Amino acid sequence: MQVNHLDVEAGASANGKVFEVEATVKSNVVVNGEYRKLVLAAPAKVLNCQPGQFFHLLCPVSAEHQPYLRRPMSIYGYYPEAGELHFLYKVAGEGTRAMAMLREGDTFNIMGPLGKGYVIGADWQNLLLVARGVGLATLAPLAQEARRLGRNLTAICSARSPDVLMSAELFRDMGAEVITVTDSEGTSGMDHIRAIIADRIAQNRVDALYTCGSNRMLTMLQGLGAEHGIPGQIALEQQMACGVGMCQCCVRSFRRGGKITHERVCREGPVFDLQEAMAW
Repeated sequence: MQVNHLDVEAGASANGKVFEVEATVKSNVVVNGEYRKLVLAAPAKVLNCQPGQFFHLLCPVSAEHQPYLRRPMSIYGYYPEAGELHFLYKVAGEGTRAMAMLREGDTFNIMGPLGKGYVIGADWQNLLLVARGVGLATLAPLAQEARRLGRNLTAICSARSPDVLMSAELFRDMGAEVITVTDSEGTSGMDHIRAIIADRIAQNRVDALYTCGSNRMLTMLQGLGAEHGIPGQIALEQQMACGVGMCQCCVRSFRRGGKITHERVCREGPVFDLQEAMAW
């Protein structure tokens, strides 16, 4: 049921509004030793999303867990036809430990969709995404959108070891060419990943670059993008409090028009132009 909604700037969400709703837990299952997948039954009005957007989650309070602020979390999947909203998360702190206690049938207060998502240019036929760990969750809806638009997708998935690789099967199901690289196999170094991408660029198989979070990924992709004139986008991970742009907690620096400017990740992002983002 609807609790409230906020009017936001055009482009901040696909439908121009942010809703606070009580969703219902359909499942909350362990994916591997580090991650869980939460599936919510949610009304259609909150499922008009863009890849790269996020929701602000009100983690449940109990005698064991008492998280204070909402937790921002990227959308792992949105399926209007099924009435479902998916999140992939790592149990790491008080909020996510509380989320792990949610059971089928529980209600869960969520607010969104929030922020500016990824964009796929009309003439971008060959998309390449690269991310590591839970950062791949943010890029999963981009694969969903790429399939809907009939674009070619290459997904480079990085992790510490094969047993904690995330989203590889999901990307394959979306028709992507999937390349997995891991620390344990000695294949996840930036030089190796750069060589993989450079090879595809040489074959004219990359029209746009997408990533999430990692400073090393950002620096490497900025270099390739600048060298070959390939556009790109990055979803930035940042500490957030309000999630709607009022508290100024998530301000980051960007290079734009020959100057350094400052913007809020939750409001003007979390997705930004790859070349404008600054390493931290």
